[in-house]
Amino acid sequence: MTSLNSKVYLLFAIIILISLSSFSQTKDAKSPDLAALFKRNEIKVYNRVMSLIQDGSRVGVHLNERGGDGLAWLTDIKFSNGVIEFDVKGKDVQGESFVGIAFHGLNDSTYDAIYLRPFNFRAVDKSRKSHCVQYIAHPVYTWNKLREEFPAKYEQPIDPAPDPNAWVHVKVIVVNPKIEVYINNNSQPSLTVDKLSMQTNGSVGFWVGNGSSGDFAGIKITKQ
Repeated sequence: MTSLNSKVYLLFAIIILISLSSFSQTKDAKSPDLAALFKRNEIKVYNRVMSLIQDGSRVGVHLNERGGDGLAWLTDIKFSNGVIEFDVKGKDVQGESFVGIAFHGLNDSTYDAIYLRPFNFRAVDKSRKSHCVQYIAHPVYTWNKLREEFPAKYEQPIDPAPDPNAWVHVKVIVVNPKIEVYINNNSQPSLTVDKLSMQTNGSVGFWVGNGSSGDFAGIKITKQ
């Protein structure tokens, strides 16, 4: 009986190891070198001017301020399900800092995006504070359409509130149709929604809103 149990345990352990090995092989993790991509012209910029930045140990890109939304697509990356992590820094100026990530992009006007409004992070006004992290699905589901038709569903506060002038770590988990957004390694998501667009695969790019600039670094994309 003891010998049989040992064999069963051994077989069970082998099955677990095989399962873990298969699981790890389904994960395709990439940490793109933004400086190298910039130098090789492998970041496609829409409606912005992009420059390299270095802030301490962080090396990333800056998108300048301009009217309309702006994008910086990582041209060689396609993403369906998995995790997108990145660091972003906006500024504490009301109405002038909308910074985030676009994914499942088909072109410069059709994509899903998650973005932050840093100027609302520590706002005293409760209404403003509830508009810190936002999901959109352009061109149909803009922020104003979602706020009007689905109040408090596709935008939420962030607790604890980050420093609006500091780097913020964002983790976006996409398992179609579910999207979860985690801020600064919090154990609980700040936003959980079901995506509204039909596309399930596409490009990934840094995103800034109307009249906004932003700094981006440390991107890591894990495909599942």
